[in-house]
Amino acid sequence: MTRRISIFGATGSIGQNTIDLIARDPDAYQVVALTGGANVAQLAADARRLNADIAVLADETRLEDLRAALAGSGVEAAAGRAALIEAATRPADWVMSAIVGAAGLEPGLRALQQGADLALANKESMVCAGPLMLQAARAHGGRLLPVDSEHSAVFQALIGEDLSEVERIIITASGGAFRDWPLEDLAKATPQQAATHPNWDMGQRITIDSASMFNKALELIETKEFFGVDASKIEVVVHPESMIHALVGFNDGALMAHVGPPDMRHAIGYALHYPQRRTLPVERLDLVRLGALTFRAPCDQRWPALRLAREVMDQGGLSGAVFNAAKESALDAFIAGQIGFTRMSEVVEEVLNRLSSQPGLIDAELTLDTVANADHLARQEARQICANG
Repeated sequence: MTRRISIFGATGSIGQNTIDLIARDPDAYQVVALTGGANVAQLAADARRLNADIAVLADETRLEDLRAALAGSGVEAAAGRAALIEAATRPADWVMSAIVGAAGLEPGLRALQQGADLALANKESMVCAGPLMLQAARAHGGRLLPVDSEHSAVFQALIGEDLSEVERIIITASGGAFRDWPLEDLAKATPQQAATHPNWDMGQRITIDSASMFNKALELIETKEFFGVDASKIEVVVHPESMIHALVGFNDGALMAHVGPPDMRHAIGYALHYPQRRTLPVERLDLVRLGALTFRAPCDQRWPALRLAREVMDQGGLSGAVFNAAKESALDAFIAGQIGFTRMSEVVEEVLNRLSSQPGLIDAELTLDTVANADHLARQEARQICANG
């Protein structure tokens, strides 16, 4: 039976890995929608290759370029936020949510409201509005399937288990580009240096987030929201080899680990075929050749983002939306050369402190509108702070 699928964020690394998998068995899928940011050539080539119903660009100024690139293909071209949301409401059986940042929240939520299974690579959705995502899945019969390698690993380890018997969840972190740098050198790190990952092939923003550990900070919050566990049960360990993606510890002392090569096609393929396992074109580990796996505790001075994430989990409410928006704005400023690498966490902390003191903001009812308002205010505050250096 042919499955209808859509891929939001098709031109990024997760989207391209998803396309790699479905293109190996094209007769099994009907591609409804592909969306991308501004990469017209890639989006058009993939839409033609997969015979998508519609291709949508986030950048409205490139719509005519997209139409020209798709001329004669029969693929509909559209651009802009409204077009993206409309594409998300088109009936599909399975949707990949891989748009980077808070921009991925509403399309993913709309897909769930159509009853689709949502493969979630957009961790910001759970950080900003986890309860809304879970409620939509329950109400409309869709499934939330994690695609972050850590959460996919936890998800797999928990199958057939009783969550009440879980004592701890350990998610691993590579440590990123600066895991072995002297602390005194971090303030001078450049965006180019931060965007080089020792293990994973990812986009610029997520690779810099890996170096600052903001990516792992978001994953801490996502773990709490996705699996409904107490924050005190979630741990982070630095694992430079990136072979163990997560471990789940049970009340009998056992630890169940998910081990695999640093290849996102495993987690994507698991979500694509769930609940079945299908053969995937990923490396098979040679444990003898691998030799050893190492672990160490994360350094609070090197990665203050982890401390901030725990404060957000304690505070709850809309603090996740504030945290993420401030992080995205601080990252923009770092990439633009406006602030230094270590200044990012200071900006995020200052925004959290400022907005947490505003009565009725953090503890407002969680809706798309209140999330959007908290996001807007946090970006506004962060931009102001960054402009002052």
